Amino acid sequence: MLTLAAALAFLYSCIVTQFINGETNVESQIATEIDWRSEKQQGAEFIELGNGYRVWTKRVGNGPIKILTLHGGPGCTHEYFECFEDFFPTDKYEIIFYDQLGSYYSDQPDDSSLWTVDRFREEVEQVRKSLGLDSFYLYGQSWGGLLAIEYSLKYQQYLKGVILSNITGSVESYVVYLNQLRSRLPQSIQDSLTFYEEKEDYLNPEYEKIMFEEVYSRHLCRLNPWPEPLSRTFSHLNTKVYQTVQGPNEFIVTGNFKDWNRWDDLKKIAIPTLIICGRHDTMSPHDTEKMGQLIPHSRVKICEKGSHCCLYDDQENYFKALHGFLEDVETNKFK
Repeated sequence: MLTLAAALAFLYSCIVTQFINGETNVESQIATEIDWRSEKQQGAEFIELGNGYRVWTKRVGNGPIKILTLHGGPGCTHEYFECFEDFFPTDKYEIIFYDQLGSYYSDQPDDSSLWTVDRFREEVEQVRKSLGLDSFYLYGQSWGGLLAIEYSLKYQQYLKGVILSNITGSVESYVVYLNQLRSRLPQSIQDSLTFYEEKEDYLNPEYEKIMFEEVYSRHLCRLNPWPEPLSRTFSHLNTKVYQTVQGPNEFIVTGNFKDWNRWDDLKKIAIPTLIICGRHDTMSPHDTEKMGQLIPHSRVKICEKGSHCCLYDDQENYFKALHGFLEDVETNKFK
């Protein structure tokens, strides 16, 4: 799941860079944000949910193959999916970008009771109905992959196939693997992380710096610098949503989804399924293989050069796998 600490570390590095370059004009920064909101209004469809709040969606392309995207977080945005436009021809595909409630381009109510797995799943169904989607593909990355699992278990009759990207079968499995990754760090780094965590000083710049340099640069995105759309996504993170569902950061999972576990239910997903992750992911490649054994009509792809954002740091293999899956389902060759 895309992380608060990574977002904060990125913002911290931006502030430092702006200071060094003399770019500290607050009015200019605000204007830039207004421009982003304005630009994203063009061609957008706002969907009113049953609770009266609105969520942002946008269709790109007019092809017959329709893909609804579910971004990570929770509380992130669709922005890091902008790279999809480089890989899906508009005459063949219709990509539907969508910011979940609470995210930057959708309404952001200050109501923590809204931030639950069940409500987000039902939100996806409301979006499907409003967009008139049927026999479509659902793509979910990280937290979005969790939602795609939830949606597939309840509403798979509307799906032609599902892509589960960078997700595992339970939060417990996710935490176990993260701690394995942590145990591989030099002992001095582990001790430093523990020092700040015992004080619950998660926003300490030194803690954020260690997390970014030692964890996120290896396992979240291995490119340097990070792609601009990915960095922009983090800068727009809704921390209230993230903290309510997940907790302070990757290692400290105290949010309301901490007991989420669907390992025993994966066998109920009967539609064609692609499960994909990076070899250097924050999700265990072993778990990805295990999911492939449990979901009857599934295919597994491990992107050997990639991390949690292998849609960027192993792009060629990632999108080749997506295209192969979609083409095989469309031509009835999927096995």
